[in-house]
Amino acid sequence: MARRPVIAGNWKMHNLQADAIALTNGLMAELKAEDKAALPEVVIAPTFTALYAANKALTDCGCGKVKLAAQNCYFETKGAFTGECSVEMLKDAGCEYIIIGHSERREYFGETDEMVNKKAKAILANGLIPIICCGESLEQREAGVTDYHIASQITKALIGLTAEEVAKSIIAYEPIWAIGTGKTCDSIEANRVIAMIRNTVKGLYDANTADAIRILYGGSVKPETIKEQMAQSDIDGALVGGASLKADSFAQIVKGAM
Repeated sequence: MARRPVIAGNWKMHNLQADAIALTNGLMAELKAEDKAALPEVVIAPTFTALYAANKALTDCGCGKVKLAAQNCYFETKGAFTGECSVEMLKDAGCEYIIIGHSERREYFGETDEMVNKKAKAILANGLIPIICCGESLEQREAGVTDYHIASQITKALIGLTAEEVAKSIIAYEPIWAIGTGKTCDSIEANRVIAMIRNTVKGLYDANTADAIRILYGGSVKPETIKEQMAQSDIDGALVGGASLKADSFAQIVKGAM
């Protein structure tokens, strides 16, 4: 099955509204000459406060080459949950994707596999696409429990989801030890882990679902690494951090995935 690649930029806690507009417009300018049909799915994930500004820049462009994502959500529809954003609110802001379960959310804010599962259900119920993150620490890798840990994360994240819902979803494998460190997991090893994730999905559902779901690699992705990563059998794109904060470098990664 041919899976359309996805290149998603996670801006993390960077960029005020003016910066978000400038970066979005810069990216659109870099991709202006590219055929929309030939591009991978391109996604940007600004901060909550910059979502409206970025969405307006994308709407004003009108070319539809880049989609909007949020970096997190809450699973309840509404209520006394100070500081949270519901999926409906993010959809109203123009989001089509939401990143959940990122290692920074898990480490700094106590996000659990159960919470990731609840968020995935809420996202899918509202017609959006979850980007479900998983990954191991350096200690877990050195202890030889990488596969067990990640398979457990994926199994728990998908509890109660139908095969159709899973097929629409996106998984991002991000070895924690490679995020923001400049270290990149060897492409062959990254592909091995991603193939293991796909096999986990196959065991939970079926071969068609496993073939349909797109699984990205994330962890210090750069223009210099993307072609080798995309040449692997099971890597369907990238979740990009620091390199997505500059229009030219992010555009190079997008073009490298074509």
